[in-house]
Amino acid sequence: MSTAQIDHPSALFLDFDGTLIEIAETPDAVIVPPELPGLLTRLSRALGGALAIVSGRPLQDIDKLLAPFAVVGAGEHGAYLRFAHGAKQEIPSRVSVPEKWRLDLMAAASHWPGVLVENKPHGVTVHYRLSPEREPAVLAFLQTLVPPDHPAFRLIPARMAIEIGARGTSKGTAVESFMSRAPFKGRRPFFVGDDFTDEAGMEAARQFGGVGLHVAESFEGQPKLVRAWLQKTCERLELAGGRAA
Repeated sequence: MSTAQIDHPSALFLDFDGTLIEIAETPDAVIVPPELPGLLTRLSRALGGALAIVSGRPLQDIDKLLAPFAVVGAGEHGAYLRFAHGAKQEIPSRVSVPEKWRLDLMAAASHWPGVLVENKPHGVTVHYRLSPEREPAVLAFLQTLVPPDHPAFRLIPARMAIEIGARGTSKGTAVESFMSRAPFKGRRPFFVGDDFTDEAGMEAARQFGGVGLHVAESFEGQPKLVRAWLQKTCERLELAGGRAA
């Protein structure tokens, strides 16, 4: 398990699926450990509020899954940001996957048993975890919609899924936005994630003099070890009394 140590003043950025919780067969089937919302609440308090969830899910979904934890964070890979004290930043509504693409994807998926199309406010994700043999067909179809030079959208590979997202947003741009504002500004950032989409967040953290931790490398690929590390971090910070927060 990682020996990286979060001290004051630090900031913490956490991916959700595959990092805080185990990945499930479908997005709706995930199980949130009952102690997790309380742990995040305590940890955020110990860090002076400098804790953000940075996820590919819509932030509204994270709100429901982590209630009653008051989520500060980024949804849809930085398309929607919620800062401390409720301030929000969102890409323009016109930068959303066209309705025709969504309908075309639903029609195509009807011929791919086991493939799930997850619509989001700005993007759409196609999951093939239940039918991994469908990956070539899914990718080929998505590439007809979003070629590499598309000016507004890009394909985002994930674990057993591919997403259409807005070009110009990423978990890295989300970290940059948070690091420009209190209570994150001036702190040493830690970013913890598990897949390709998290690498931009890790790199942004390093550019601010911080640390990027990959679940596979630092936590044996196990979210339960991430949670154990967070628990120990929280206890240590609380014991220190937040003197340097």
